[in-house]
Amino acid sequence: MTYEEICAEIGRREFRPVYVLMGEEPYFIDQLTEQLLATVLKDEERDFNQLVLYGAETDAVQVIQAARRYPMMAEHQLVVVREAQQMRDIETLAAYVKAPLASTVLVLDYKYKTLDRRKKLASLVEKNGLLFESKKVPEYKMPAFITSFLARRSLGIDAKAAQMLSDCVGNDLTRLDKEISKLEIIMAQTGLKRLTPELVEQHVGVSKEYNNFELLKAVAAKDALKAHRIIQYFHKNPKDNPIQATLSVLFNYFSNLLICYYTKDRSEAGLMAALGLRGNFQLRDYTVGLRSYSALKVFRLISEIRLADAQSKGVGNASMGSYDILRELLYKILH
Repeated sequence: MTYEEICAEIGRREFRPVYVLMGEEPYFIDQLTEQLLATVLKDEERDFNQLVLYGAETDAVQVIQAARRYPMMAEHQLVVVREAQQMRDIETLAAYVKAPLASTVLVLDYKYKTLDRRKKLASLVEKNGLLFESKKVPEYKMPAFITSFLARRSLGIDAKAAQMLSDCVGNDLTRLDKEISKLEIIMAQTGLKRLTPELVEQHVGVSKEYNNFELLKAVAAKDALKAHRIIQYFHKNPKDNPIQATLSVLFNYFSNLLICYYTKDRSEAGLMAALGLRGNFQLRDYTVGLRSYSALKVFRLISEIRLADAQSKGVGNASMGSYDILRELLYKILH
């Protein structure tokens, strides 16, 4: 099940006896856990029917004993084990998950790791409960994710504003949630329903003129003057414009451009399908890029961006700073 499907199921009060929420992305795990904490029990039921344990301070026997209790004057009891990845004997919980109590909702937050699916616990959770893997959103998918994230809150966002937010937060969803919550308050006060680049610039601190979105447009069109102005701005504001974020944007762009060259159907619909794009607003940079760069040039540039990434991390580079690395890379891209 997807995160959205699980949220909807919880909202309908269709609870599983066991939830294992695991994976690299803590945001989805935290959100699902908080939704369960808010939904399973009424306020007056929580004192006797809700228990929160911590993996480093508990063991499987304690968890099983808690899960096997019956609720008091309530339909369910809720047992949450936070930081369950710190439990040394977590596999022992398989004895309970084999025949879980229908009146108990047991939630295991297993962050930054995944259970071994070959072992008994994971297979039993998949059979008798819900095993959800929370994966990181790749940075190149963040603008689309931000758009859908806001849509779920009945808000719109300009493509440029989505890219600006992506540049700012990377794929840190917890930080994204905080920034959007802040912007939501401002938008509610002003009656706005659409997030614009001006709002992001004013309240998040990302320039609407000098960002990776504008750099990509300049690179696609081979606008050397604009591209160099942008990286000069990055050089003066390194904290808000880390080179790794810029290199990631460039790498993803040229990797996708190479896909465009090997796509038989180069119509708008064909390219959107090949690249997995939801809106044609992103397509323009690729159609411009197809005119600006040959397939051989793109192939070589992908290697150059990899080299620049290694240099930015100190590999084979004793003296070049981020600005020098980007300036040299831009020269190779634009000439």
